Amino acid sequence: MAQLEGYYFSAALSCTFLVSCLLFSAFSRALREPYMDEIFHLPQAQRYCEGHFSLSQWDPMITTLPGLYLVSVGVVKPAIWIFGWSEHVVCSIGMLRFVNLLFSVGNFYLLYLLFRKVQPRNKAASSIQRVLSTLTLAVFPTLYFFNFLYYTEAGSMFFTLFAYLMCLYGNHKTSAFLGFCGFMFRQTNIIWAVFCAGNVIAQKLTEAWKTELQKKEDRLPPIKGPFAEFRKILQFLLAYSMSFKNLSMLLLLTWPYILLGFLFCAFVVVNGGIVIGDRSSHEACLHFPQLFYFFSFTLFFSFPHLLSPSKIKTFLSLVWKRRILFFVVTLVSVFLVWKFTYAHKYLLADNRHYTFYVWKRVFQRYETVKYLLVPAYIFAGWSIADSLKSKSIFWNLMFFICSFIVIVPQKLLEFRYFILPYVIYRLNIPLPPTSRLICELSCYAVVNFITFFIFLNKTFQWPNSQDIQRFMW
Repeated sequence: MAQLEGYYFSAALSCTFLVSCLLFSAFSRALREPYMDEIFHLPQAQRYCEGHFSLSQWDPMITTLPGLYLVSVGVVKPAIWIFGWSEHVVCSIGMLRFVNLLFSVGNFYLLYLLFRKVQPRNKAASSIQRVLSTLTLAVFPTLYFFNFLYYTEAGSMFFTLFAYLMCLYGNHKTSAFLGFCGFMFRQTNIIWAVFCAGNVIAQKLTEAWKTELQKKEDRLPPIKGPFAEFRKILQFLLAYSMSFKNLSMLLLLTWPYILLGFLFCAFVVVNGGIVIGDRSSHEACLHFPQLFYFFSFTLFFSFPHLLSPSKIKTFLSLVWKRRILFFVVTLVSVFLVWKFTYAHKYLLADNRHYTFYVWKRVFQRYETVKYLLVPAYIFAGWSIADSLKSKSIFWNLMFFICSFIVIVPQKLLEFRYFILPYVIYRLNIPLPPTSRLICELSCYAVVNFITFFIFLNKTFQWPNSQDIQRFMW
């Protein structure tokens, strides 16, 4: 069975890479010049490629650290000595973009390894399910699109997934180092290094919680009330945190992540903030509806697993059973939408992004739409949490806290910000049936076909510019 799974994996990876190479060729023919954020990233990488590493050569419009450029130089420079290519060739736009295609191959392999580690392997059908799940996530539209442009997404995903894999295997020093590499691609990736530490803590808390439950079954009468479970967990956490033995054990396990956290704090102090370069367009705020947008995004792309008549029926039954709780949640959600909805200037002005049209045609058309969508947000959030019920409550707590910290401070609504939390989520739900995976993969293929076709063929021009503009995520 393992050998057969190897054949499945090799076939899926080979076919995906072949299709990616064909798409890369189409992108290279259509895009001879840097596009969108590439106008900042590509010239900076080319300066590094030419050996100009001084701060005076840094583009102040770039807001991320130079991880992408450093890795790119490390990948393309050896071609000068190995193949005898000129510096002009190895530092070209095509070669630098190809680095992300290599990252996509690494991401495919890491996703497969993570599915093997995270998901149980006690079913005969799980081999094809793991390979199909890997293939599906590898061509996840929002991520897959940026494999063909010189953006930080592919590299950021690679080092974050690698760090998570090493964490699951208990190699925490390597995991923390890879977390640092991810941070060098995008500063917010530090939160996913924290998530790795949280994963370790959640595992230990779950073990202690199970032991505590077994003890209490014989000693104490059950606590009753609507928040009984919450009170029990709170009491347990308080007692656990008061134990020096428990804290010292967690410290010994997570010290590499703690050290990385101190390095991050030092960076923030020295830099005067998280963002480098142009900070005017990247100001942090409490944009709570971002969490609702993420729930909707996840529901849309995971609808075969999250949306079904039985799910809706269960949700409505639960709403009726706990109507006071859901009424309070709805009121709070409406308040958050009312007071904390922001529209970034880029969202309102840049008509090259799909989010521009989502905002214009859904949220701006009628003022009440953003409030009418609240029940859908609540259903999406409940459905996501329900699909993760196989994970411990402590793992869920760590995941949702980290997702909250990554997503909510972003003023700009951009689907790229949802990629990493979505992939982490999708990795950790139970392996869906093959039929649902095929449905999911088919939908991703259709979405990819449409977005690539529109990007490559449906170009337009702004009235005051001769440059060709294209629609993209």
